[in-house]
Amino acid sequence: MHEEKRHKRVVCKSGFSMSVQAHVGAYCTPRSNMAEKYTHVEVGFPSAREPMLMDYCDEPGDPTGTVYGYVPVHVVTTVIAKHGGAIEGSAPPGVATLMSVE
Repeated sequence: MHEEKRHKRVVCKSGFSMSVQAHVGAYCTPRSNMAEKYTHVEVGFPSAREPMLMDYCDEPGDPTGTVYGYVPVHVVTTVIAKHGGAIEGSAPPGVATLMSVE
């Protein structure tokens, strides 16, 4: 069995941050540690309530203290773009992290 890869928290230029994970123990598609590309990923513990993610929120009353399961990768990419691109962190294959140019 292959070890789960943990991705470093994505931090955006705006200051918004979130964990983006995909592995056999995460709410993702496919549920695999070795996928070449994921179509849905797990987002966790965002630094602020993000309206684009709320449809996937496990605990809507605590949007920064919970996980968001099976979030389509295009939604995650759009959130990163909305917040000015990533300045650090990583995401699973399939998620375009859109690194900030500054």
